[in-house]
Amino acid sequence: MNTENNQTTTTTHSKVISHVFFTGTAKQGSAGPPVGLVDIGVSEVAYIFRVSLPGIEKNQDKIKCEIQREGRVCIQGVVPEIAIPSDTGCLYRMQVQQLCPPGPFSITFNLPGQVDPRLFSPHFRPDGIFEVVVVKLGVRIPTS
Repeated sequence: MNTENNQTTTTTHSKVISHVFFTGTAKQGSAGPPVGLVDIGVSEVAYIFRVSLPGIEKNQDKIKCEIQREGRVCIQGVVPEIAIPSDTGCLYRMQVQQLCPPGPFSITFNLPGQVDPRLFSPHFRPDGIFEVVVVKLGVRIPTS
């Protein structure tokens, strides 16, 4: 709000507010790079969402992403237990752990509108970000 020169100006910013729910080890991980931070973007024809999944391997078989028509997204997976080998052949198990602990997790959130769950494109980036583009319901996609 600006009250300079006796003028009142109010600025509002539209912002998508999404409720994100965690279960399993995603709920426990509070220190280190967090599992489950969510960004959501909007275009005329689709939504894009990005979810941080540090420590999760790129293997798509271990990540399940279910997208429902009303825009509900549920991502499930398992944070693997990691044993670190040394040059001497010993395996080290973590005693101090600030990353998300090993075990199953789920992340559930809603997109701002309805989608066509058949039309989505998942991509697991090398930096631990799971990125998905999903087409809005009823949108005609131009063919070139």
